[in-house]
Amino acid sequence: MSYFTAEIHPKRTVPVRAGRHAGKVVHQIAMAVVAVAFAFPLYWVVVTAFNSHGGVYSIPPRFVPAMHTGAFNYVLTHTHWLRYMANTVFIAGSTVLLVVVTSAMAGYALAELKFKGSSFLFLMTIGVMMLPTQALLVPQYAVALHLHLLNSYAIQILPFAASTFGIFMFRQFFKGLPREYWEAARLDGVGHLTYIRRVAVPLAKPAVVTTVLLTFIISWNQFQWPLIMTQSHAIQPIEIALSHYMQTFEANWRKLTSAVVLALAPIVVLFLILQRHIVAGVAGRDSGVNQ
Repeated sequence: MSYFTAEIHPKRTVPVRAGRHAGKVVHQIAMAVVAVAFAFPLYWVVVTAFNSHGGVYSIPPRFVPAMHTGAFNYVLTHTHWLRYMANTVFIAGSTVLLVVVTSAMAGYALAELKFKGSSFLFLMTIGVMMLPTQALLVPQYAVALHLHLLNSYAIQILPFAASTFGIFMFRQFFKGLPREYWEAARLDGVGHLTYIRRVAVPLAKPAVVTTVLLTFIISWNQFQWPLIMTQSHAIQPIEIALSHYMQTFEANWRKLTSAVVLALAPIVVLFLILQRHIVAGVAGRDSGVNQ
């Protein structure tokens, strides 16, 4: 029996290992092809933005950026881009701050506080995620009209001050915290709000980072809502500016793509910095607690 095992086992394992290695290679090649397919349009926008005027229409096309910054200078100096950018930073920053506060408090209440109907309330909160935003535009517009909030910063911030995704994220992390933490804090005379601020939220760092980044991206990319709720260019975000530039720079691809690159740069940089925390937050790992 040992003779046959010594003779047959190597012959069986070698093809299996070779097959697994070939499968990994094919999988990696497929992933690379998909990544290139998704990344190439963004790369071509960057190439066009940095290209010369004649290089944009050259045949064959140039696939390497020529590093001409004239179009960027024009967008920054001859348009109201900085004002649009400041508006977007203010709106997105205010929304993120409110979402973190409300999500942390609501998530803690649903995870730690025992009250009648808490499970039903959580299901209703999750159910809001299934509602299409377009179905609520008419009643939301009517409410904003009667509250005199149209064409203001408030209408671009307050309706997004709470996030069902953020509540879900914080609830899941808070449910993983050992109960002994709260009991120790209570012995020291710490209340719920202080416990959330000093203990629970710092331990839920991946949830905080994930909620901050996703909320920032959603707020930064808002187009339909400010287009309907605002009319003044003085308070509108950069997505509305891009729609104006598509008409103004209709035949000038360098200026249009330069504006696009300027709009995308903050989100891309922020994502590259925080991507590790996002993966940990979505996967439910790295919560800072040994369970």
